[in-house]
Amino acid sequence: MAGHAKAKKSRVVRIDSEESWDFFIKQATDKDCPVVVHFTASWCKPSVAMNPFFEEIAMSYKDLVFLCVDVDEVKGVGAKMKIKAMPTFSLMRGGAEVDKLVGANPGETRKRVGGFAHTIRRCKSAA
Repeated sequence: MAGHAKAKKSRVVRIDSEESWDFFIKQATDKDCPVVVHFTASWCKPSVAMNPFFEEIAMSYKDLVFLCVDVDEVKGVGAKMKIKAMPTFSLMRGGAEVDKLVGANPGETRKRVGGFAHTIRRCKSAA
């Protein structure tokens, strides 16, 4: 149909509870799958502005799991991960944080996620 855009399926999982956080982190850890997390807040304009970018980058890296956590909705996860500012992007492997980027910087975020993905692919191809 003309004029109707086809909705893309999101690869970003919205975490809505500490239980869902624990579930997805455990699943990723059990499968040795790296995770990229966008810690956000609905009132933070720079963080909200990064949402489309995060969706886009998730489509580019199919080997990684992408999670989004609103720190006001899931306070326990934000506290556990020591999130002090939004947006914060956390790169995780084996359930542990290996890198963190604070601020709305698409270029640096893309660079770090790309480097992280490249390292993971190298590890998997060497196995």
